[in-house]
Amino acid sequence: MRENGVAEALRKPALGSPFASCNDAGLHAQQGNTKAKLDDVAKRKRKRKRGHFMSMPPTTMSSSTLPLDTPQIISTTTVLSLLSTLAILGAAYGASLALLPQGASTKIRILFCWHAFDALIHFILEGSFLWNCFFSYITNIPGLWKPGEAFASPYLPSNVFFLGYTDRIYGADYGTSPFSALWREYAKADKRWGGSDLTVISLELLTVFVAGPMAMWICYCLRKQRADTWFWMVVLATGELYGGFMTFAPEWLSGSTNLNTSNWMYTYVYLFFFNTLWVWIPLWILWEAYQRISGNARFIQRNASALREMDMNQRAGPNGTGPSSPVSATAPPRTGSQKKSK
Repeated sequence: MRENGVAEALRKPALGSPFASCNDAGLHAQQGNTKAKLDDVAKRKRKRKRGHFMSMPPTTMSSSTLPLDTPQIISTTTVLSLLSTLAILGAAYGASLALLPQGASTKIRILFCWHAFDALIHFILEGSFLWNCFFSYITNIPGLWKPGEAFASPYLPSNVFFLGYTDRIYGADYGTSPFSALWREYAKADKRWGGSDLTVISLELLTVFVAGPMAMWICYCLRKQRADTWFWMVVLATGELYGGFMTFAPEWLSGSTNLNTSNWMYTYVYLFFFNTLWVWIPLWILWEAYQRISGNARFIQRNASALREMDMNQRAGPNGTGPSSPVSATAPPRTGSQKKSK
C-alpha cells in the first residue's frame, strides 16, 4: 500500500511546482468547456419544451395555426341577401316602366319606384320575419336545450312568454328556411331580429299589414294621377319615420345592448344604410309635399278675388239663372230659327 501511495504521489505533481500550475490550468479549461457544453444542451432542451415551431421560419406556418373564432364578415348568406335587395329594386323599376305613362316626369318615376320597392320589402322580407316569429320555434326537448339552463327567450322579460307558450321559443334563430338564414345574418348586427322581441314584432305587424298595402295604393294613385296622392304619401312617410324611431330609441336609451358595431359591415351597411333609407327618402317626400301644399296655398291667397269671381260666375250661369250646362263639342249651338221651327 505504501508503494501504491508513493506511485500516486509521483504521478501527481507537487503543489507549487510549475508542473502543478500547468495541469491546474488545463483542468480549469476543460471544466469550462464542459460547462459551456452543458449550458448549450440545457438551452436546446428549453427550446424543445417551448415548442418545435420556435425553430421554424415564419413562412412555414400554415393557416391551421390561426385562431378558429375569427368572424366571417362576408359569407354566402351576406351576398345572397344583398342580391335579393337589388332584385327587389329591379322589380320596382320594371313595374314603373310597365305601369307609368311614357310622359311621366323623373320625380314621379322615382316616387313610384320607391313606393313599389317599399311595398315589396315589407311584403317579402319583413313578411318573412313575421312568419319566423310566429311559426319557427324550438321546444324544450332533451337534446335540443342545454340541461340546467332556464328555457326562456332572451328577448323577453322574465315570466313573459310569446303567444303564451311556456315550452316554445320563437324566432328566426330556430328556422330552417332561406329567409331564416337571411334574418340570422341581419341579427349579427341587431340581435332582436333573431328572436321574438315584442316591440319589433308589434312594429312589423303595422309595417306589413298597413304600410305595405298603403305603398301599393300610392303606386296606383301615381299611375292614375289622383289629386289625393300627396296626402297618402305624407301619411306613409310619417309612419315610416315613427317606426324607425321606435325601433332604435329603446336601444339608444339602454346603451345599445343588442347592437353590434364591431366591424364596418354591421355598422355602415346593415344598421346605417338599410335603416336610414327609410329616414332620408321619407324626409324628402315630406319636403316635396310641403312645397306643393304651401305653393298651392300661396297661389290661392294671391288670386283669391279672381278665383271667387270665377266661382260665382260658374254658379250663376250665363243668364244668372244657375250653373251653365256644358256645351257639346260636336253639335253646334241651336239658333233662334231652329228653336221656332221646333
